[in-house]
Amino acid sequence: MIQKGVIVILFFVLLGNPTSVMAQTEPEDIAMATDEYQDAFYESLKQKGIENYDKAITSLEKCVKLKPNDAVAYFELGKNYLSLKDYRNAQDSFEKATQLDPKNKWYWLGIYDVSYETKNYPLAIETIQKIIVFDEEYKDDLISLYMITNQFDKALVAINEMNDKFGKSEDRDRYKLQILSQGKYQNAEIGNLIDQIKKNPKEESNYVNLIFLYSKAEETDKALDVMKQLAKEVPNSEWAQVSMFKVYLDANQADKAIKSMNMILSSPKIDSKIKHRTLNEFLLYVNKNPQYAPDLEKAIAYFDNDKDVDVAKEIGKFYHSKGQYENAIRYYEKDLKTNSDTDRETNLLLLEVYTLAKQYEPMTKRAMNMIEVYPSQPQFYYYAGLGNNQLKQFKNAKTVLEMGLDYVVDDKTLEANFNIQLGEAYNGLGDARKKEEYFLKANELLKKKK
Repeated sequence: MIQKGVIVILFFVLLGNPTSVMAQTEPEDIAMATDEYQDAFYESLKQKGIENYDKAITSLEKCVKLKPNDAVAYFELGKNYLSLKDYRNAQDSFEKATQLDPKNKWYWLGIYDVSYETKNYPLAIETIQKIIVFDEEYKDDLISLYMITNQFDKALVAINEMNDKFGKSEDRDRYKLQILSQGKYQNAEIGNLIDQIKKNPKEESNYVNLIFLYSKAEETDKALDVMKQLAKEVPNSEWAQVSMFKVYLDANQADKAIKSMNMILSSPKIDSKIKHRTLNEFLLYVNKNPQYAPDLEKAIAYFDNDKDVDVAKEIGKFYHSKGQYENAIRYYEKDLKTNSDTDRETNLLLLEVYTLAKQYEPMTKRAMNMIEVYPSQPQFYYYAGLGNNQLKQFKNAKTVLEMGLDYVVDDKTLEANFNIQLGEAYNGLGDARKKEEYFLKANELLKKKK
């Protein structure tokens, strides 16, 4: 955000002495030359305070007539014109003040305020460069202006200068990330990071940023060299493990990868997105190397209190899609135990996998329990009926399916499946006529669906 000077009004009336102005003293810190001037000046401040800017300007014009070379009066005129959004007169007044006293940064800041409000960015840049002579921290404003005007080369140089002299800031880090998203600036930043590492070899963030840039450029060997250097200079760096983890996995060094992963997942410094990515990479590895499944189980425990992602459920979906139903069941059950045992989506996923795995007893028990929780959800009645049929509990199947069919609305496939299961139930009960009746209904529904 563009910084603005905060003007604090403070007067020193030095009786019997001429006006005394300290270098860089704010403009109001001036004794009045005459009673008439002083009265007019105070009146302008009073009127400005109650937002009567026109009257304040009238009083200040009187001041200018009494003291034509008084920079303070011109500065105050500029502020009042600016409040009225009379930018032309505001700029003229501020410029007159800088001509009379070019070494006072507050007068230059007046011009800067006008140029920024009117989006005259070339003038704003020119003006802020003059202010930096008095106060170098205003270079942050210059960086913002370079970003607004897409002068990214100059912004990057200024960011690195400010980081080197005053330390990093959130705004500068954000600007740098925006600049480096454009590949052509990455080589310059690589050179800067290498220099920063030479100056301060114990600052891990420079290594991490350099690893990221090399990895993005697919210069894996260089990234690995930086990781090794980081591990040597900052042995306990948790960030080094983020990169080393992937290197170890690719090299099939599972024990080292697992050790790095556990450091990443337990670190409060590393954000959750990186942790999720690390776990996903390990999940893919375990899918090909199932002997490390116990380590995956332990890793999931780090996410037990994660409010953003149900990690166990997502892993269940992964195994579900791969046709590994036993693994999917284990993780769906884990998610329900850890989070909410009545989560509708997870229960439906679990019931589907129970069906595919032909685990009809736990399927039937869970479906019947869920009917009590969601008495108007037809899917749970369907799974309960299907399970009872498979367990040859045909009377129970008939009862629960007939109850659930009443809740099926605008779902031809589900309605057809209900009728198929009702046909199976009546077949098991020895009622061939009813069996054919429900199978015919199912057929008609499936034809309509087509």
